[in-house]
Amino acid sequence: MRTFFSLICLLLALAPNVSAQDGLIDKVVAVVGREMILLYDVESQVSQQRFLGITSEKNIHCEVLEDLLLQKLLLVQARLDSLNVPDEEVEAQIENQVRQMVMRAGSEKAVEEIFHKPMFQLKKDLRDIVREQLLTRKMHASLVQDAPITPTEVGKTYRQIPKDSLPVLPTQYVLRQIIVNPPASEAKFDVRKRLLDLRERIVNGEKFSTLAILYSEDPASALRGGELGLRYKQELAPAFADAALTLKPGQVSPIVETEFGFHIIQLIEKQGNDMFNCRHILLKPQYTTDDRAIAFRKLDSIAAVIRSGELSFEQAALRLSEDSKTNTSGGLMVNEENLSSHFEKDQLSPADFGVLRNMKEGDISIPYESQDRMGNTQYKIIRLERLIPSHTANLEDDYSIIQQLAKQRRQQTVFDKWIKQKQAAALIRIDPMFDHCKFEREGWRK
Repeated sequence: MRTFFSLICLLLALAPNVSAQDGLIDKVVAVVGREMILLYDVESQVSQQRFLGITSEKNIHCEVLEDLLLQKLLLVQARLDSLNVPDEEVEAQIENQVRQMVMRAGSEKAVEEIFHKPMFQLKKDLRDIVREQLLTRKMHASLVQDAPITPTEVGKTYRQIPKDSLPVLPTQYVLRQIIVNPPASEAKFDVRKRLLDLRERIVNGEKFSTLAILYSEDPASALRGGELGLRYKQELAPAFADAALTLKPGQVSPIVETEFGFHIIQLIEKQGNDMFNCRHILLKPQYTTDDRAIAFRKLDSIAAVIRSGELSFEQAALRLSEDSKTNTSGGLMVNEENLSSHFEKDQLSPADFGVLRNMKEGDISIPYESQDRMGNTQYKIIRLERLIPSHTANLEDDYSIIQQLAKQRRQQTVFDKWIKQKQAAALIRIDPMFDHCKFEREGWRK
């Protein structure tokens, strides 16, 4: 929701003014240091919230103005501290925002029609807005940086939070897995052959973007003709980024293998040594029924060894699992959303939960087929290590959650203190038309 809301903010800030009266557009309603807030800024964000159906029991114009005052306070401090946002970061964010606009509107032409301006002008208009957004985020992050939360602080926070204010957590699962891969030589040979055929068609004159739409197994980029948009190389798989950066615009790479599958890449543009835009076609190995049977027989044998007591599940995972992410930890699965070993139902793949829901603690599953987060086929067995029923968060079972609450409380305290200090020191003026506002924070009026 926050990403969508941010996008709407940008859209309405850039859109032609059709609702505010011309005489109100340039009216300054507040000043923070040298930063001004226009009535049009307030009206635009009020329109944004109403467009999204966001309501409030308080005066929405007053709430929006206070949000803008806080943003400008951060921006003033960012300028005083000489904080800077690299041009490359601004451009990357602009490309990301434009990409979202195009996806929602359907095409670049549709976006241009909405805003009555060409794409290059739209990007130019976005530049100052995006730079201010990134500066205020950077300023806020620098203010709340602090040392790690100690166990003593975590315990103190837990005791201070009223029990009825602690989050109620759904049922959670802790599980271990053993993964084996079928002999993949034929499947990989087939996918390489298909990519070589596609590459030859491109070299002979067919459009890369058309073939990406027809054949790529990356659904997000396939809709855009395989285009990924401007990215830092650190955002992508190392082998993919390295291959793309060796190309010249328009060139097509040899086949590149990553954890996502097999790719061919066409460079669109390069900015510096670590930022580029490219298209790609992704294909994944397709395993046969015989491949699946081989994997299942191997997993059945491993499960039999575990049940006989010859090896524990952890030992078998360490020695026999082909998943490098979990075999060294005895097969213990890690939730990539919060880096804990606890999974909620919606954080598991449908196949994993479908098997898990009928198991008891200590049970070992039958072999089954699943998919990882990249969409790659996996063949696995799992053991349900622990089932944690729905409960109110506590220190014993949910330390990482309480730790995060403690960190948030400390950061909020630091930020609140900073705001009071800056309110007292900064030049702040608010137009009398907002005298009726009862702001959440005191100190805006002098």
